[in-house]
Amino acid sequence: MDPETQAPAKGKEEQSSCPVAELLEGVHYYWDGEALVFTAAYHLARGHCCGSACRHCPYDHANVP
Repeated sequence: MDPETQAPAKGKEEQSSCPVAELLEGVHYYWDGEALVFTAAYHLARGHCCGSACRHCPYDHANVP
């Protein structure tokens, strides 16, 4: 399964690493069945490739091994 489509953990670390103040459905993410998928807009706000081979990575998967 694509690592990006897994719902984010609800731990303190995950919440504090969100690059936007408020996630907006259709702008920062969408649902593919039961999977949450982040958009390129979300990744651009993050500012770098996280290395998770995300579906909409605008950084050409620069940090994916």
